[in-house]
Amino acid sequence: MSFDLVFFGGTGDLTWRKLMPSLFQAWRHGKLPRDGRILGVARDDLDDARYRQWLQDRLQEADSAKRPTPDEFRQFAEQVHYLRMDLSVAADYARLTQWLGQRQADTTVMYLATSPHLFPVICQQLGDCGLNHDKVRVVLEKPLGHDLASAQEINRAVRAVFSEQQALRIDHYLGKPSVQNLMALRFGNVLFEPLWRRESIANIQITLAESMGVGTRGDFYDRTGALRDMIQNHALQLLTMMAMEPPSSADADAIRDEKLKVLRSLKPFDAHTVTRDVVRGQYRSGMVHGQTVPGYLEEAKVPADSHTETFVALRCEVQNWRWAGVPFYLRTGKRMAHRHAEIVVNFRATPHPIFPGSQAPNKLVIKLQPEDGLELHLLAAKGTVSSALSGSGTEALSPVSLDLDFDKAFPTDRVGAYERMLLDALAGRLNLFVRSDEQEQAWRWVEPILEAWRHDHQSLRPYTAGTWGPPAASALVARDGFNWAEES
Repeated sequence: MSFDLVFFGGTGDLTWRKLMPSLFQAWRHGKLPRDGRILGVARDDLDDARYRQWLQDRLQEADSAKRPTPDEFRQFAEQVHYLRMDLSVAADYARLTQWLGQRQADTTVMYLATSPHLFPVICQQLGDCGLNHDKVRVVLEKPLGHDLASAQEINRAVRAVFSEQQALRIDHYLGKPSVQNLMALRFGNVLFEPLWRRESIANIQITLAESMGVGTRGDFYDRTGALRDMIQNHALQLLTMMAMEPPSSADADAIRDEKLKVLRSLKPFDAHTVTRDVVRGQYRSGMVHGQTVPGYLEEAKVPADSHTETFVALRCEVQNWRWAGVPFYLRTGKRMAHRHAEIVVNFRATPHPIFPGSQAPNKLVIKLQPEDGLELHLLAAKGTVSSALSGSGTEALSPVSLDLDFDKAFPTDRVGAYERMLLDALAGRLNLFVRSDEQEQAWRWVEPILEAWRHDHQSLRPYTAGTWGPPAASALVARDGFNWAEES
């Protein structure tokens, strides 16, 4: 397959930190078609040779195992090119059209690794010069707007030029191998499906925790916050995959139809339930991994009076027959105790305990990062406790776990999230991309929270860096008689 892959924002952070390293890994793994061209587009005054050198310098910052050797980079760079463009100038798009027209590629992918406010301009210009024919796809990087109205405006601008099948809204969390395994776990095995409902499950917890702060992205993060950055997209996508009904097939739209049904079934928030069921916080100075780190307000490019949240925990419900009454707890935060992403399915306790001692209910832990695997927590007999009165013996139970490490089980077959998403974009596989109605429904659901916070600064709770967030987040779960996984 021949392809042309165009990165708008070709010298931006996303391109050199995520996209180009992922493409190199695809090349190294033999999965990137050799008959392809990769074109970086930006305003910097570069040519092919200088762009390749610029890229090589930055790839040296990758982990040593992912760093190209000089010979590897030389071969990979034969596919890499550069075109200087001003994204607002029509004549520059004519030059892009001419460059692409040097040959007829089977597929052309336009990856918009730019600020979202440029999406409408780029799409209109691509349409004006005829670069929206049926062999062209456009990939839209998040954040797709900052609220429902801005997301709808971007979608209108994109749909005026590209069909829904051509517009790929990327959520890189969906490319993680462990997230892809959610579908296999649920719909490729018979073991869990009979239990995957309110009669057997007490609650589901989704945690996306980061130990890092905002780094050099303080200005961007302060305009975004944890709710927009992580909950509206990543966490809600994980929730839909956990709660969705079995699709009729593995077809992309069959899957996305079921995910949309979940989003439409989420109990809506109002001013009262936002106060009751949502906790937001902002980190203060503390110890993370043995080092003192600054608070959010001391980070570079963050206003000293900022009220942007760096932590969100919320309780939600899916109002349908399968899940009615089962709380879903979503949590994300910066500068937390550890970096990890996981989903914990807590099953109900046995209806009548017959063994002595406390008996922790079964739970399934789906580890997304940094580990990638499954843990199934069960109870097993560890010995006999004799009864002095009856002389009979009763087995005492102890928790044990079955641990599956996917990286060990499939040591040569795992690919990174962006590597998978880029290869899917080139191949036209849409399963892992978000449809516009999904995206807009997610914004519709979080908007009452944003509105309630707009003029309410009192509910922003401080928490110490290196902890699991404000104490109110623990109280949120404890109100239902549960604990977060690390507190159990």
